Amino acid sequence: MKKITFSYTTHNFYLTTKPYNYIIIMKRIILILLISIFSNTNLSAQNEEHLSGFTTFSLTYKFNKKWYSYLELQGRSIAEFSKIDYYEIKGGSGYNINGNNQAFIGLGRYVNYKNSKLSREELRFWLQYTFSKNISRIKFENRFRAEKRFFHNPVTDANTNTERYRYRLNILVPINKEKFEAKTIFLNTFDELFIGPEKPTINRNRIFLGGGYQATKSFGVSLGYLFQREFTANTNTNLHFLFCGLNFAIDGSKSDIPYQAPSPDHD
Repeated sequence: MKKITFSYTTHNFYLTTKPYNYIIIMKRIILILLISIFSNTNLSAQNEEHLSGFTTFSLTYKFNKKWYSYLELQGRSIAEFSKIDYYEIKGGSGYNINGNNQAFIGLGRYVNYKNSKLSREELRFWLQYTFSKNISRIKFENRFRAEKRFFHNPVTDANTNTERYRYRLNILVPINKEKFEAKTIFLNTFDELFIGPEKPTINRNRIFLGGGYQATKSFGVSLGYLFQREFTANTNTNLHFLFCGLNFAIDGSKSDIPYQAPSPDHD
């Protein structure tokens, strides 16, 4: 039996873990998220819900122990599962402050199509901070992001801009290994809130349930189900995505950089 101690001011908190307790914890987390999804799903016939597609290709290049760059290509088939009507390309540079803290700056282009015609373009700039903590083999990742968004409507030729703030709690658990390395099967779940200046203040919520396989240090795949709910002043919209992500990493340094658990950006 192993005892982990957390200290806070003058008090001590104790967590006792047994082998494979992480599986029990993940089951409880997934159960809570499933209850949240189904309790929020609108079954009214007014909004016909269907399955959509969500695919990503990501590449991380590590310059050294501190600096890295990130590139992601993404396509979504929202209206019809077999037809891509949204794509994005984005990237940026990150800095590993230490093993648990990361800073990132990014820039991206986002495009929507409707009836095979361009309906909206977006240029987005963001600043990001991520704090992660491992408890046994479970990794808890807290991501905070501030975005500045510039929109162009090609139909009306109107230009607008706004801000948005996001928080994501991401949980990753290696199943067949003690830590993330080659040939690791893992579980992954997260919940993300999107907050904006317009009402309603919380305008989107995303919940992901899935997992993946890290084949080598340089390549892994993520699969799962992504539930997204859009909140507006008049109505709410539910989206259901089958997610597939291909994640590549290149270590350009000569130092032995510890492997980081895969964590696709998911927009």
